[in-house]
Amino acid sequence: QVQLVESGGGLVQAGGSLRLSCTASGSFFSINAMAWYRQAPGKQRELVAAITSGDSSNYADSVKGRFTISRDNAKNTVYLQMNSLKPADTGVYYCKAVSIRGSHFWGQGTQVTVSS
Repeated sequence: QVQLVESGGGLVQAGGSLRLSCTASGSFFSINAMAWYRQAPGKQRELVAAITSGDSSNYADSVKGRFTISRDNAKNTVYLQMNSLKPADTGVYYCKAVSIRGSHFWGQGTQVTVSS
């Protein structure tokens, strides 16, 4: 089992920055990929960025060039650096871990609100 705890959300003005953190506990050694998703009110949850155990990453087109995903295996933590934030980035951001066996684990989410 893997437990995920997100932090770093908040209220920021458009153009500002936030860094989200997701710390894993439990069987961290079994994690393959980790990812950040977000869900805006009335919309489906969508993939924002993902990173594999080999540090290969991919991003949604809407955040390319503005967001950066990274991981610190020593701290069992994955980060999402978000720059040049837009009101469209508002939503609840969720961390997900995928184990080497293909199991998915989710965090509780952290709210990000970008004001115009």
